Amino acid sequence: MILFFDTSVLIPAFLQTHVHHERSNNALAKTAEHSATCGAHTLAEFYSVLTRLPSPHRLDPDQALFGIEQIAGHFQIITLNSDEYLNELRRATAGKTPGGQIYDALLLSCARKANADQILTWNVKHFQALAPDLANRIVTP
Repeated sequence: MILFFDTSVLIPAFLQTHVHHERSNNALAKTAEHSATCGAHTLAEFYSVLTRLPSPHRLDPDQALFGIEQIAGHFQIITLNSDEYLNELRRATAGKTPGGQIYDALLLSCARKANADQILTWNVKHFQALAPDLANRIVTP
């Protein structure tokens, strides 16, 4: 089984004080049995969020990089080539996808490319609205 992880799952998995820590961390434990994937952009989101959280939850850049290296060491990182990237931007434009939702649309394109059996996110309804073709694969941990 191929599991695709959204940033919204990876961040709480690394923050013990997060309300979704236990379930997100348990989802990470599944990667021992299943193939784990995430989008390359997820690594940048992970870094951005963890280094700008309010104190005392904010991580130093070195700590965030350590988490990224842990993810990169256990996950297949999915990237889009320039044609795939442009096609997703065209699809988003045709669907009138506004603003920052483009980043989630790009992650969902990575999940398609990975042929993910499950897309793990805490933003299920939002992801399903962006990718109705993947709706039955989008789940919470």
